Amino acid sequence: MELFPPMPLAEWRDTKETLHRFTQVVGKIRLAASVRRNHWWNVPFHLTGRGITTRPMGQVDGNPIFTIDFDFVDHRLVVATADGRTESFPLLDRSVASFYRQTLETLESLGVRVEIPHPRPYRLADADRPFAEDFEHATYDPVAANRYWQVLGQVGLVLEEFAARFSGKVSPVHLFWHSLDIAHTRFCGHPVDQPAQVDPVTREAYSRELISFGFWFGDADLGEPAFYSYTAPEPAHLAEDPLTPASARWIPLNDSHLAVLRYDAARAEADPRATVLAFYERAYRAGAVRAGWDVAALACPHGITDPRLPAPLL
Repeated sequence: MELFPPMPLAEWRDTKETLHRFTQVVGKIRLAASVRRNHWWNVPFHLTGRGITTRPMGQVDGNPIFTIDFDFVDHRLVVATADGRTESFPLLDRSVASFYRQTLETLESLGVRVEIPHPRPYRLADADRPFAEDFEHATYDPVAANRYWQVLGQVGLVLEEFAARFSGKVSPVHLFWHSLDIAHTRFCGHPVDQPAQVDPVTREAYSRELISFGFWFGDADLGEPAFYSYTAPEPAHLAEDPLTPASARWIPLNDSHLAVLRYDAARAEADPRATVLAFYERAYRAGAVRAGWDVAALACPHGITDPRLPAPLL
């Protein structure tokens, strides 16, 4: 498959909306059955050689150790326990209600019992409708789902390469199910004194100064896939700094700005991978310099922190 193949949102929107809710069902199970980590890092999915995974969970809540994986090659949901037992079911021809019921039944057959406090979508248009009552979203195109995973893998490796350039505190490259974006975040360590009215999810996610980088497949606000970056809290005059390439733009987002490089614009460049890396680097430097980060001290050339080590030979 070519690097960054075509992924127009209009061609797989219905599948994306269904898959998004599938991942939220499993994501809420992960939230309920995993040990909490700073900035909610226990919650996202990670990429695998066939799809995405929750990683091992359970044990602390009395459940056996188990994982839940989306297999976008054979298009199945796979639940496995640490003692070697595995159960799975197909993702095709299934509504969100059917997926929700089958997921819980599969877990129960393996001796796993997880209570989801709020079994409904998070920050989606139908957030008031329980998963068990969603018969509307039932489209799953296996070709589109497989391409979704292929693009995730390609973007994930670019983000891994970019992550290697920073020696400070960083998040993993991981997939957030609330917005279905793959992201990587850098921190400088400065605490953020947020207003009292800020919700608990946001307070923990943004408790330290950060600059985040990622990719998402488009939504109602931006109807096409795009690479992005933002700085939080946003320093003054950030959006005055130029971005690379020339097609990249700062767009207003609530009371701040988002650096955006459209996926199709990156694809049109002679070297899309280098273009995306340059976009992330320029957005990082814009935010870090204006926020007063020690850019030189936090640099990690070639993924090496020891200045006496030679650069790797590739």
